Amino acid sequence: MRVYGDSISGNCLKVKWTADLLGIRHEWIETSVLDGATRTPDFLAMNPAGQVPLVRYDDGRTLAQSNAIILSLAEGSALIPADAHQRAKMLEWLFWEQYSHEPYVAVARFQVHYLGKAVADLEPRVVERGKGALKLLDEQLTGRTFLVGDALSLADIALVAYTRVAHQGGFELGDYPAVQRWIGRVEEALGI
Repeated sequence: MRVYGDSISGNCLKVKWTADLLGIRHEWIETSVLDGATRTPDFLAMNPAGQVPLVRYDDGRTLAQSNAIILSLAEGSALIPADAHQRAKMLEWLFWEQYSHEPYVAVARFQVHYLGKAVADLEPRVVERGKGALKLLDEQLTGRTFLVGDALSLADIALVAYTRVAHQGGFELGDYPAVQRWIGRVEEALGI
């Protein structure tokens, strides 16, 4: 299996972390979004959306979208809760991450850390919603070890990817103590 990913991308790293944690052999193909590697004809032939991460299985099939990939990799593992309700809660977090967290926290990080934009020049809505996402995460993690049940799940892997580097987008993680403690636990569990 080949994983096409950019090491600066939390979406790509969650695929790598999941594969590594589960001992799934893979070849990492560094594919920079900053230098246009996802816009080449060869890459677009594999993924017309021109996005990483992308997995190309040994049989030639491909799969894109980080949360679809990690769900596929973790099928049958403890990273997906066996209990139907807890599994649904994990999925709830995965959907929320892509709709209400990543578009704000990750976008602010990319614009500030990689494009050199000043935090003060970010679209106010991005900052407001990013802070709102971090606040909700902090509230939900207060008194909890992990997001779903008592064990690490894909919800934690998906959400830690950009939360752990939110400060690079101008978000003060010190304002979210439960999130900070959770980041430490998840990083330890993942060995990162």
